[in-house]
Amino acid sequence: MINLQSDTITKPTPGMLKAMWAAEVGDDVFREDPTVNALEAQCAALFGHEAALFCPSGTMTNQIAIKVHTRPLDEVICDEMSHIYQYEVGGYAFHSGVAVNLLKGENGILTAEMIEFAIKPVQDWLPRSSLVVIENTCNKGGGSIYLMERIRDIRKMCQKNGLALHMDGARIFNALAETGDSPADIGAELDSISICLSKGLGAPVGSVLVGNKAFIAEARRVRKAMGGGMRQAGYLAAAGIYALDHHVERLLDDHAHARQLAAVLAELPWVTNIRPVQTNILIFDLVTPKTPVAFLSYMKQNGVAASQFGPQTIRFVTHLDITQAMIQHAINVLTNYEL
Repeated sequence: MINLQSDTITKPTPGMLKAMWAAEVGDDVFREDPTVNALEAQCAALFGHEAALFCPSGTMTNQIAIKVHTRPLDEVICDEMSHIYQYEVGGYAFHSGVAVNLLKGENGILTAEMIEFAIKPVQDWLPRSSLVVIENTCNKGGGSIYLMERIRDIRKMCQKNGLALHMDGARIFNALAETGDSPADIGAELDSISICLSKGLGAPVGSVLVGNKAFIAEARRVRKAMGGGMRQAGYLAAAGIYALDHHVERLLDDHAHARQLAAVLAELPWVTNIRPVQTNILIFDLVTPKTPVAFLSYMKQNGVAASQFGPQTIRFVTHLDITQAMIQHAINVLTNYEL
């Protein structure tokens, strides 16, 4: 099966498995796992920050960041497509007792002006605007990218208004592969960033939260309260180190594959509203009376898995387990779909 459902379905490569088996481990709750310590130091240095924290998932790193940056009765400003709003079970309310102020950006990308206009005045009956969360790349936006100039503008606005800025960088390396910016450049504009290792980078488990020492010290306490303290986590951290060392440059292959599929879809009469393809996510709509159920059934019968992403919407995601031969097979299947 050619699986285009998500880039989370990747399996460890032989080199990654070898690195995991060879990992030196200890008890990370006591900060005695040398491989976890090495991963955290590597991520902090990459993004130009003081410290980092290895966690089981990107949802956990995002929720920890929200908890540390806010207090109850605050609000988080984010796009309506944000992962923290769409796919984290309302964790911002459950863990932190905060509200969300949802904005409608362009394919999930906000501007400094939009955010500043949304900041609430200080009133007893209003939540306090305290944190901005931006997602790079934006999943529901079709893998859309925040360019550095946009991030710098948002950062300046946040500083002027006393807001913290967190980036859900679940696919940050996909964005950086396209823009050519360095992790340190983008890290300099953020109070914190969540980095996912188990999507395009291909590690089996894990995300890393990056920030200054005081922020990460408190984040470590919150991680423990959320049940995220792990013991011999170095076996997982070793996969993350391997991914950072070997799987970043090849992300451009995934982007090229997504664009190949998009070019074919653009010529098909039963496809409409293809979102701009900037990275490895391809989102499009089916023209009625075509339905996602029938389309996905046809694709699966012909060896290609994809996912429904709305009433008439389909999502393809390319990743390191997808080869050029697989893309060509998927193209053949698409072009043979009957009207």
